[in-house]
Amino acid sequence: MAEVTHLFRCVAHRLPMRAVEEIEAVANRGFAGCAHAQSGGLRQILLMDVETLEEMKLRPGEVKENISTRGLDVRGLRPGQRLRIGEALLEVTVPCEPCKRMEEIRAGLKSELRGRRGQLCRMVEGGRIRAGDLIVALEYERAGA
Repeated sequence: MAEVTHLFRCVAHRLPMRAVEEIEAVANRGFAGCAHAQSGGLRQILLMDVETLEEMKLRPGEVKENISTRGLDVRGLRPGQRLRIGEALLEVTVPCEPCKRMEEIRAGLKSELRGRRGQLCRMVEGGRIRAGDLIVALEYERAGA
């Protein structure tokens, strides 16, 4: 079963992510109190799996993800896929392309993370999310599919 292992919010740009045990997700925005939350954007939440983090010898939160997961094939998620996490509903929008800031963590990390940095999502429905919550992938067909 897929689950949330860690939750993070950014209190200010360029500062380390702050770990929390639970957080309020706000519809069409992201996490309450997160500097990266923005209305209407495709980049409201970043999902990253701990399996990849462990393989790359990175700590949860280090690549600026909001939700670290275990048991979820994050790379296998496709745009339009919906996930129920705690009380919230997320929709996958686009894969997250690693930026040059990854080089600040470790030289060469931008290249290492290409195709592996997780998936960006938008918050369809808000609600509480807690570390340990199960992640349920819902059946979803994109309009016109």
